[in-house]
Amino acid sequence: MNNSFGTGGRNSRRPFAEAFDHAGQGLWDALDNVRSEFERRVAPRMGRGDVRVAILSLLAEESMHGYQIIHEIEKRSNGAWKPSPGSVYPTLQLLADEGLIEAHEADGKKTYTLTEKGNDEVKSSRPAPWHDSEPRDTSRPTALPHAAAKLAEAVIPIMRNGNPEQVDEAITVVDDARRKLYAILAQD
Repeated sequence: MNNSFGTGGRNSRRPFAEAFDHAGQGLWDALDNVRSEFERRVAPRMGRGDVRVAILSLLAEESMHGYQIIHEIEKRSNGAWKPSPGSVYPTLQLLADEGLIEAHEADGKKTYTLTEKGNDEVKSSRPAPWHDSEPRDTSRPTALPHAAAKLAEAVIPIMRNGNPEQVDEAITVVDDARRKLYAILAQD
């Protein structure tokens, strides 16, 4: 049996490590469900053309390669939006086909720059998606899933190495947190 909790065999494991194998998987499954629910309910849907506008806005400031564009969009939206390579790279190709950007190969990377026609397009285009007229609290949508992940990270060492009293105390804390979360929803 391959386990990542220690180098010894089955007899050298603490009694709770075996329980962790099963319960820990359930914990990770629960975290995946939290992430999926978060993405389904909270992750923003960008409007039609937002990738295009974002790319043009960034390239108006400086030349970038595709990964930099993805990273910069995520950074400017405070993590609320990270376009996939599957949406960024085809858009870059389309913009190049339209003559709005040019690709230059350097050190094995394609770097993109605006053409004169691209600069004109940026001037007549709407603002980048992260320049919404209404300020949004973009840190809030990601705060709860991150806090849940931190809670799970705190539970794991207790599951791995905790003595029976510590495990019982941790169960009480987690159960209390769960009850308090449901109480928040029950408030008017």
